[in-house]
Amino acid sequence: MFPQRKILLSMISLIAVSGFSAHSIAQNSSTHNPTWWDKYQYIANNGPLGTTGTTSSVSFGSNIDVSNECGPQSETFITINPVQPRILAAGSNEIFRLPMRGYFSSNGGADWGGVDLPLPPPKGSNGTDFGSDPSLAFDTRSNVFYGYIVVYFGNGFGVNGSEMAVARSTDGGRTYPAVSFFSFESGGNHFNDKPIITADTNLNSPFRDSVYIAWDAAAGGSIGGGIRVGSSTDHGATFTVTRADDPSGPGRSIGASPTVGPNGELYVSWNDYNANVIAFNRSFDGGKTWDTQRTIASKVIPFDIGIPAESFRRALVYPSMDVDRSSGPHRGRIYCSWIDLNAAGTTDIFFSYSDNAGSTWSVPVTVAEQLSIPVDRFNHWLSVDPVTGDVNIAFYDTRNDTTGFRFMTDYYLTQSTDGGVSFLSPNIRVSNASSNEHDCNGVFPCVGINYGNQQGDYEGLVSFNGVSYPIWTDSRRQLDPITGCRTGLAMEEVFTAKIKRVH
Repeated sequence: MFPQRKILLSMISLIAVSGFSAHSIAQNSSTHNPTWWDKYQYIANNGPLGTTGTTSSVSFGSNIDVSNECGPQSETFITINPVQPRILAAGSNEIFRLPMRGYFSSNGGADWGGVDLPLPPPKGSNGTDFGSDPSLAFDTRSNVFYGYIVVYFGNGFGVNGSEMAVARSTDGGRTYPAVSFFSFESGGNHFNDKPIITADTNLNSPFRDSVYIAWDAAAGGSIGGGIRVGSSTDHGATFTVTRADDPSGPGRSIGASPTVGPNGELYVSWNDYNANVIAFNRSFDGGKTWDTQRTIASKVIPFDIGIPAESFRRALVYPSMDVDRSSGPHRGRIYCSWIDLNAAGTTDIFFSYSDNAGSTWSVPVTVAEQLSIPVDRFNHWLSVDPVTGDVNIAFYDTRNDTTGFRFMTDYYLTQSTDGGVSFLSPNIRVSNASSNEHDCNGVFPCVGINYGNQQGDYEGLVSFNGVSYPIWTDSRRQLDPITGCRTGLAMEEVFTAKIKRVH
């Protein structure tokens, strides 16, 4: 029996006890589990690892191991302070520990430190809770906001519920003393998932420094909870929640990606897997009301796909969206990317843009270098440089595979300097070592891989003033021992790199 199918059956058993309809059940046609599920499995069977203490990054040439700690991490995100661009903040899931992990750098990403994010008390006397799904954003006052979900469990009684969390740091991500928890959903109702956060950094916007976080509220059966958007005008202290998708529709959606235009326009895109489209909506009043849901593009893959490099976790279909806020010729243009099947039957990165606030969109094109061999691309992210207007897209890529099975991955970046009309070829290889999670010195499965998560569902990228910082996880250190680590291994680690603009 495939490992993901065994996990799903275990999850169904748990759900039958708790009465909760979780995300993988809401999909009805997929074995894709939330990233928190394997975390729950490990913690339920082994207990959580303790605190890591202060960690410091390690250099691997042009790549930096940001996390450099015991056990696996997955799902990464990164942001930059537009006022002091040498200050960066990032985050990732911790799989064997309860809290989220935050990272911070004050020297342009050359060195990083780590910190744990706050968690609320468990609900009930015998419960536990943990965080999942990181995203971060700076405002123009140098506050950094870290969005994530909190998953509550009653020991032996399944899921108690979930809620949103937004933590605020005033010191570049070194500490997060203030956190808001909101939109709690009970175990028998919807489930909050996949939040992405952004802030309005436009100096002349009427909504300057508003904070927005978008997520999907999963539910069982044919009716879901749709795309929710939380808006804050008090620096993340409180949030007002609205629904961005069609309120009369089935609400079967995932992977919301919010962004803000140069005049404070709020845009959100997501995967509507019921209609099998990349969907879009917009708000011109700071998220108070929403226009009619629109379609960016139709697609082939409804929800996810089991590609060789991500055959256990599966690659999730979601959009990544950003806006040109520069003073260049394409100011205000909205860009969106997502994965889908190409004509060769492999996964690729597709791309479209809009010049009329999302009313209509360009014909989708692929952005990665087209090669004569089959290649899978997945777990992309898009970032528009607010100074140069360049469009940067980073993604996993299997072009360097030597096994013949598309098992080996590297992280790549492509760039457009002409408003998305053309993209850089050849693409830039970001990772300086390949990962192969199917072969560990001739042994399979690899003892240093957490197959329930692998790379997770998404990675991050931020660009500013001609410099891009992709962030991803890879398994080059999967067998490196960590002193004092209960698992004994580093496993999947968080890496980043500094990529300068290609002229």
